[in-house]
Amino acid sequence: MELNGARWRKSSRSSGNGGACVEVADNLPGVVGVRDSKDPTGPALTFAPATWRAFVTRLGMRL
Repeated sequence: MELNGARWRKSSRSSGNGGACVEVADNLPGVVGVRDSKDPTGPALTFAPATWRAFVTRLGMRL
């Protein structure tokens, strides 16, 4: 799936020391993109918005 036009934002949980960073693009209709900020031209995962919301909600319960 092409993610042209995606506006990527870094996770608020990412550290500023170059560690494990995740970027999310949620501005595209019907899809949420997730990628490694250290490899912006590498592969990205895509999720349906409802699936992504469920995942983030479950993560929040475990933090």
